[in-house]
Amino acid sequence: MTRARILFICSVLFTCSLAIAQRAPISQQLTFTPYHANGIYKIGETVGWTVTPGPDAPTYFYKWTIRRNNAVVLKEGKLDLSSGKDTIEIAGDQPEMIYVAIEPYAALATVPSAPNSSAGQSGPASPNQSSPAPDAASTAAAQSGSTAANPSSAPQPPQWIGGNTGRNNGLYAVGAAVAPTQIPLSTPRPADFDSFWDGKLALQSKVPIDAVLTAVQTDAPGVEMSMFAIDALGSKAHGYVARPVAEGKYPALIMLQYAGVYALNAHADAARAADGWLVLNVDSHDKLPSDPSGGVPTNYNAIGNTDREKSYFLDMYLRDSRVLDYLATRPDWDGKTVVLTGGSMGGQQSMMLAGLRPDKVTDVLVCVPAGADTNGDLHGRRAGYPYWPSDNQDAMNAALYFDTVNFASRIKAPVMAGFGFIDTVSPPAGVWTMLNQIPGAKEPVPVIDSEHDNFTYMKMEPCHARTKELLDLLVKGGIYTPKELQP
Repeated sequence: MTRARILFICSVLFTCSLAIAQRAPISQQLTFTPYHANGIYKIGETVGWTVTPGPDAPTYFYKWTIRRNNAVVLKEGKLDLSSGKDTIEIAGDQPEMIYVAIEPYAALATVPSAPNSSAGQSGPASPNQSSPAPDAASTAAAQSGSTAANPSSAPQPPQWIGGNTGRNNGLYAVGAAVAPTQIPLSTPRPADFDSFWDGKLALQSKVPIDAVLTAVQTDAPGVEMSMFAIDALGSKAHGYVARPVAEGKYPALIMLQYAGVYALNAHADAARAADGWLVLNVDSHDKLPSDPSGGVPTNYNAIGNTDREKSYFLDMYLRDSRVLDYLATRPDWDGKTVVLTGGSMGGQQSMMLAGLRPDKVTDVLVCVPAGADTNGDLHGRRAGYPYWPSDNQDAMNAALYFDTVNFASRIKAPVMAGFGFIDTVSPPAGVWTMLNQIPGAKEPVPVIDSEHDNFTYMKMEPCHARTKELLDLLVKGGIYTPKELQP
């Protein structure tokens, strides 16, 4: 994995999310109205969007590419907005996710060219006029480095601005689902999946928990907090535990963390505890929760990825399970309620733990869960985080033992999962596949215009709001009954 990819995954920190939410809006020159407002279609229906200019005036020509599951190209074209609108459409012919990438390929001649754009033209132009992209020869020369002797004269790629994917690079994307509750497994579940994990849990059960608690001061009134360290199989699990100071037994909220290496947010844990939860916020790594690095390499997701016995995720998953064992020893737990929650890799860990320990978990609330359909690239589906290399068969084989899709059939708890239709970190085809394996009740919260929430945080508000609503219900002893997907 590239360092850039690691860094953008790490950017899902709470403080970064606030910055994203507060920054100036990104210019959008195109508006897309789906034929179906919820973005969901039946097989045989026409999947489509009406495209209109605005809210900002277009300054580029745009082309589009429709891909099945963001991997297989189905159709291409260019937008013609000369009449004030255009359409992008295709027949939905199988259970699938439809992903449309819309990108600028030249600047309009009637407006100043984008910085460094090589697509300037002479004479008047309108959005419907075709405009040549940079010629193949100049592109090849730039790629081959033939101008290396004079770098200042080398052709530079256009620097577009705007878009709806949260990156301000001129790119737009729209997504739709065709019969999504029928999207099947892309790869068979390993025959020894259950025996592998049952064996690991059996070995871990022989390891004494040996919990060590270190008191932590908090500014939340009526809350006590500690750091915990407990022994797991081959490593230690760490995190914060917080609860109301009043004597009593409390429902447990286990919080699992998104990708990256960072210190955990103790203040947020205390705030949750003030609501009446026994909170256990689990560090994804074998390090103190207050430590921002702990010597953990940033490319941890690639460590041991060709061997299920050496994968970094083996110890991570076992540490998560050990926290459940520790919870069961606490006299301040109510003995029944265990809610798992997390986003991205935290959603991945939540789904895993709900399947690994199905008799202990009562509810699962996740947003943009990662780690599903890890072998998707081999089967016409774009895979996402943890980005196991699809050109390495050993890695693909090992990945199946950590893929949330293969834990899902073991889950007994009701599940709420929110996700974006244009998410490229937690691709929606994988999330649907995972949900479709859950035998019990589940509630998809699809957000048709959202990328991963570190890019488009506010667009994922339906998931954030639903999570808060359900936590408020569950902490008071309420029962979560998932809402059925609306056709």
